[in-house]
Amino acid sequence: MRKKMTPLVALKRYWQLYLFLLIPLAYIITFKYAPMVGIQLAFKNFEYDKGLFGSPWIGLRHFQRFFGSYIFARVLVNTLRIAILSMIFSMPFPILFALLLNSINAKRYKKIVQTITYIPHFISTVVLVGMLMQLFNPNVGVYGVIYKSLTGTKPADPFAIPEAFFYMYIGSGIWKSFGWGSIVYLAALTNVPPELYEAAEIDGASRLQRMWSIELPAIVPIVVIHLIMNCGSILGVGFQKIYLMQNDLNIRLSEVISTYVYKQGLGNGSRSDYAYSTAVDLFNSVVSLIMIVSVNHISRRVNETSLW
Repeated sequence: MRKKMTPLVALKRYWQLYLFLLIPLAYIITFKYAPMVGIQLAFKNFEYDKGLFGSPWIGLRHFQRFFGSYIFARVLVNTLRIAILSMIFSMPFPILFALLLNSINAKRYKKIVQTITYIPHFISTVVLVGMLMQLFNPNVGVYGVIYKSLTGTKPADPFAIPEAFFYMYIGSGIWKSFGWGSIVYLAALTNVPPELYEAAEIDGASRLQRMWSIELPAIVPIVVIHLIMNCGSILGVGFQKIYLMQNDLNIRLSEVISTYVYKQGLGNGSRSDYAYSTAVDLFNSVVSLIMIVSVNHISRRVNETSLW
């Protein structure tokens, strides 16, 4: 029987491999843990001349200011609305696409479809928003040209309609990510034993029945984990895309916590309030932590699938 290697012996024998761990460890400490020292800024009245550690403590005053302001309900509702709608409409597409793609037997055609659907993932957010602006331009865009040819009138600018913001944001997100998001589900489907398919064919199961009874249960654990991770970042709606699509006409429905934090902390020039924006962002992080822990606990109790 082989003797179990102690951690110290393993470290001496494979020290070169452990040395590689210093790179990600340094990254995590530098960019994840070290900045947490600045959390105390949320409980201080920051003064430039006194710095982070010399500024006076003011307790929960910044949180009270945020909770008592009119903007609190607006940014919270907008953030939840965008995050929940994105999650509801975005999650089924990669799952359905993976199930359909897995049913294709022609390998060459399957690879072509995969390549085409993966490409949008590599388009930067700036380019994507630029494409949206060109596509929905009421004068020269595809949307404007088709609308004018059918009705004879010039259409309204979708970027000037607050309600249209959700459709463009969610629709472009689905188009950009459904192909790339299906990779993990396709990988899970490759682990399905062929014997299950053979038994289902013998029993006379149709393609749809095999998909429902064999393939879908195989990817349920991945779906649950994906759902837990999405719930953990439900208030962390992507800042860059929303900020680029935002304007004075749709800001009523497009202002979310991340854009509000940026504007308060960095976007107001000389009037930037670092302490207040830190407090708002800390609130965002605490709620996200509570969400991911709660959903993980519920998932572990219901179907024994969880992140930890």
